[in-house]
Amino acid sequence: MSSIFSKIAAGEIPCYKAAEDSKHLAFLDIAPVAKGHVLVIPKKETDYIFDLPDNELGELMSFAKKVAKALIKVCPAPKIGMSVIGLDVPHAHIHLVPIHGVADIDFGKEKLHLPEEEMKALADSIFAEFRKL
Repeated sequence: MSSIFSKIAAGEIPCYKAAEDSKHLAFLDIAPVAKGHVLVIPKKETDYIFDLPDNELGELMSFAKKVAKALIKVCPAPKIGMSVIGLDVPHAHIHLVPIHGVADIDFGKEKLHLPEEEMKALADSIFAEFRKL
């Protein structure tokens, strides 16, 4: 059975696409802990990130680095925090979150609820910056 992220990668479920290449996809988290919270996935479904072959893990991290560089231009912050948890969805993924302090990447806090128009504009802006890199 395909994960929700595999269905998003296949275009079966819509998302706010922030970046994409032939092997990876980045999209806005619909329940973000901060404005600009992005999920980065390999399009190939693998449950646990550390089960990815070394070359695929390296490619995923390189893609995430490029997304983070685009993200920080759109959502200025001192750093882009990165977290790999992997419990909610059985598909390897990386959380990228603009942070000003450690509390900004607390997944236990109340999630933001941004309007659809703002989410779409944010994703489009990140993708535009990604394409420049």
